[in-house]
Parts: sequence; C-alpha cells; structure tokens
Amino acid sequence: MSLRGRVRCPDVLLLLRQLRSIRRSVSDSVFHSLVVSLVMPRLDYCNATLAELPASQLSRLQSVLSATARLIHQSSRYEHVTPMLRDRHWLWSPERIDFKLAVLTYRCLHGLAPLCLSDYIQSVAVSNCRRLWSSSSSQLVIRRTRLSTVGDREFPVAGCRIWNSLPPETETTSRYI
Repeated sequence: MSLRGRVRCPDVLLLLRQLRSIRRSVSDSVFHSLVVSLVMPRLDYCNATLAELPASQLSRLQSVLSATARLIHQSSRYEHVTPMLRDRHWLWSPERIDFKLAVLTYRCLHGLAPLCLSDYIQSVAVSNCRRLWSSSSSQLVIRRTRLSTVGDREFPVAGCRIWNSLPPETETTSRYI
C-alpha cells in the first residue's frame, strides 16, 4: 500500500509553497489559521487507513507535518522540529493516527459515530455469555484476521487494539471528546 494514493504530498507541498508566498501579506494569527485550516485536514483525511503502516511509509507524512511547522515558525529546514511541534501541541504522525483511531473508537462506543462503524466494535463484556473477570473491564474484542499486512490495518482491528492499549483512566474520560 503506497502512501502516495492516500496522502497527496505533492499537492500539500504545493499548497505550502503558495502559503509561503503570502506569508508577508497577512498577520501571524491569520497565517496560522490559514495553514491549520488548509493543510491539517489534508493530513488527517482518512488517516485511520494509515494505521499500522511501517515508519518508512509514514516518513513522508511526517515530513509534510514538519514542513508545516517550520513554515509557521519561519525557521530553516535544518532546525529541530520537535520544539515547534510541541509549541503548537501537534503530535507526530504515528501518534496522530493513533489518536484519531482512539477518538473514533470512543465515539463508536458511545453512539456518536455512524452505525456502519459502530457495528464492528464489540465489548468483551457483551461478547461473553459467561460471567468473567474481564466483563467489568472496558476491553474490546479484537477480531482475527487472515492477512497481518492488510487485515491488522482495518478499523475494527486497529481501533480495538489501540483502545485496549489505553490506560483505564483515559478510557473513561469524556472531557475532550
């Protein structure tokens, strides 16, 4: 699976070049709003399908995210991008994908997502016909897949795996959702 088909990096890089050309014409707050509203949705589009991809394929997505942070901070390409990402409260691309999957899984569990997605998510407590210790937990059933390359990247598998890896206090919060 090529990342080129999912995230059109050349389109986003062209957009960043166009935004760079108007940098001096607008204020910093307007420029930041433009960058966030035009670039970030393109990076976040369908990123649930990017779960479990190797780091070599996610590096292109991360390079676009780094270029966006450098454009906002007006820094050179040789400066470290980590402080810039922290300043904007942006996550690295693998963490960003995991966060989006966890939020989508939360919404499926609480009836805030479309039913076509919610039907794939099943709690361990509901799936067991016997009373088990795990029935009081918020763990989800991870479906078995035939292909570890493609099957583990499906939303029901990747979303449940990420949800089960969350600490219990994080799973119950609804403050930011």
